Amino acid sequence: MYEGVVQDLIDELGHLPGVGPKGAQRIAFHLLQAEPADVRRLAEVLLEVKERVRFCSICFNVSEDEQCRICRDPRRDQAVLCVVEEYKDVVAIERTKEFRGRYHVLGGAISPIDGIGPDQLHIRELLARLADGAVSEVILATDPNLEGEATATYLTRMLRALEIRITRLASGLPVGGDLEYADEVTLGRAFAGRRAAE
Repeated sequence: MYEGVVQDLIDELGHLPGVGPKGAQRIAFHLLQAEPADVRRLAEVLLEVKERVRFCSICFNVSEDEQCRICRDPRRDQAVLCVVEEYKDVVAIERTKEFRGRYHVLGGAISPIDGIGPDQLHIRELLARLADGAVSEVILATDPNLEGEATATYLTRMLRALEIRITRLASGLPVGGDLEYADEVTLGRAFAGRRAAE
């Protein structure tokens, strides 16, 4: 335990996701040793992000404008909608340069243990977006874990009545992985999603 404001800084940094007590301590001491101008610039950027960044009114991705750059882009395919859990998933998919449609960010996944049900997610807004019939395919790109699977199953049941093509991202073994280290779900998915050898 450190005195006063140093411990307060460590405690606050420790609340950040992925930062444990030791990481918080390292960051705190890095900031203490940094130039005052660098720390001030970091503080200003943090404040500016909180003031300027909001969520897109259409897809709920992060944006500085009413609509994000993807929703404003007329070159994007409006007939294909990729549903993801978080805005960081949009960035991951965009990095592949394989998807040219639009997105819908749910804001999480169904997790009864955490008290998150369908009403806490942007599912009503998703249904409203699909109501006009402009979307012909919905790609469910939720995480391949228990919560993501529950969310995808729930959405599949909800969307089936709309007569829209519903697809799920393929999943299986990672490139460079070893079979012996794969969990049962991943290995099972790899067998279920097998395709003809070329």
